[in-house]
Amino acid sequence: MARLHSNKALAPGDSGGSTPFDAIRREDDGDEWWSARALQPLLGYVKWERFVDSIERAEIAISNSGQTAHLHVSRRREAVPGSNVFRADFKLSRYGAYMVAMNGDPRKPEVAAAQTYFAVQTRKAEIAATTAPALPQDYEEALVALLENVREKKALEAENKVLAPKAGKWDEFLNADGLCGMTELADLLHTDVRTLTGWLVDRSVFRRQVSQRGGARNMPRKMYQDSGLFVVKMETKNGFNFPTAYATADGIDLVADAWAQHSAA
Repeated sequence: MARLHSNKALAPGDSGGSTPFDAIRREDDGDEWWSARALQPLLGYVKWERFVDSIERAEIAISNSGQTAHLHVSRRREAVPGSNVFRADFKLSRYGAYMVAMNGDPRKPEVAAAQTYFAVQTRKAEIAATTAPALPQDYEEALVALLENVREKKALEAENKVLAPKAGKWDEFLNADGLCGMTELADLLHTDVRTLTGWLVDRSVFRRQVSQRGGARNMPRKMYQDSGLFVVKMETKNGFNFPTAYATADGIDLVADAWAQHSAA
């Protein structure tokens, strides 16, 4: 039976129910999922029909990425609270909910917040450390465990040799601080920096920031900086101090994925 998340231990990388998205997370035998009906108001949608449009776009995007859409977005029915009437709903995996947010109305700040939550939490889950195994209870178990560790180490070394070229795919675009300037990111996406940052403003990832000298620059919103996706540094040129935005490797991942979907639309 599905249940809302309560005091049960969260999956690696979750934030202990500290966000509305954690509060509505459900579990079926350890598998986490979100109800589209519960997610709808958190993404700023009043009408269910308008929200369904985003869900259907997400299904198409998932299929176009080579994934099986119904494994991440599946139709279900639920009873209207306090009645015997049933209504349509969708069961969304973490990836499915993330794709729904990515295909939501970019003008809604709620959509931007959801994109950040699901992108960051998914990334944390991917890199989270596994729990420690149980200690051997006798000499024979210790020998078996040692042999298994040797086998796993060799298998991991072989796997790393295969995966090594894939590691750090953005390294060539990062500076010594592990950051990528917006001009370099625009070049990576085959556009210009004004178009890129303007598009990020439209998606509520950046905001237009007016300086004391009357000029304006597009800078990442604070929640995206706090999430480790972007960094803003104060730099000096011709005697003037001004903020400059940089993307981290995770920030490049987020922007590149969203830009690809935007270009394909």
